[in-house]
Amino acid sequence: MEKIEVKISGLGGQGVVLAGQILGRAAVYDGKNAVQTQSYGAEARGSAAESEVIISDGKIGFPIVRKCDILIAMSQEVVEKNITDLKEDGILLVDSSTVKKVPETKARIFKIPATEIAEKMFGAKIYVNMIMLGVLTNITKLANEKSFTRAIKETVSTEAININLRAYKKGLTLTP
Repeated sequence: MEKIEVKISGLGGQGVVLAGQILGRAAVYDGKNAVQTQSYGAEARGSAAESEVIISDGKIGFPIVRKCDILIAMSQEVVEKNITDLKEDGILLVDSSTVKKVPETKARIFKIPATEIAEKMFGAKIYVNMIMLGVLTNITKLANEKSFTRAIKETVSTEAININLRAYKKGLTLTP
């Protein structure tokens, strides 16, 4: 791996920013360099949210994703808005609970009903981000499970560690 650019997009309340922070941390724990940026609407819940993570074995000269290798899309609106930012040979990971129509792309597409799983197994859709990180680990090995576990434990509140780890581990078991 030289450099991997990841864009995580969704709506406020889906844990997009937290997912980016955990991904960046896990990569650093794996001995890589990482930078994470974020943006979200003023309304917070329900408005567009985005987290960008660049992971590299070497130095990262520019902290903004130009053309992503991986796009994680957790709503219909964001997949349509961001599909042109995805490289042709990239990976598109969508939450099929919220994304019903995937735009045409040459990228490899993985569909996971993450919101549906989060609500059924964990009682709330806010765990969709951890499920998606588990699936991402399964597909890409951007960082190992041990590094993700450590990043989750050091990023979420003490009360939320166990349920977030369970949601992440559920994502690891899903084969897109």
